[in-house]
Amino acid sequence: MRVAFDTNRYVDFGRGVAESVTLFAQAELVVLPFIVLAELRAGFANGHRQPENERMLRYFLLEKGVKVVFADDQTTHHYAALYRQLRKQGTPIPTNDMWIAALVVQHDLVLHSRDRDFDRLPQLARI
Repeated sequence: MRVAFDTNRYVDFGRGVAESVTLFAQAELVVLPFIVLAELRAGFANGHRQPENERMLRYFLLEKGVKVVFADDQTTHHYAALYRQLRKQGTPIPTNDMWIAALVVQHDLVLHSRDRDFDRLPQLARI
């Protein structure tokens, strides 16, 4: 399975939550969308354990089968389609979640998140 970790699930993994740790071990590929990386680092910058958290993140990113994905031109097409869908549904979601969803769709990933906003996008594969 090719899985994208949302910010809250990366935190769960770091805290040793069994569901996220097991999924990490079993996944063929674990992806962090660039926006998740930005959200994590913003949280680190606002916390008291920034160097330790950054060190743990660097180790995570060096693990075999872990990849960061970035937005490109194709991502913007997925973003626009999701934006249109959500607008027609009358169910907008936060901008950062839109980018995450667009990358998940683009790269044909399964999303690992506790965020209920993603429920508004039934085409997203979730775990």
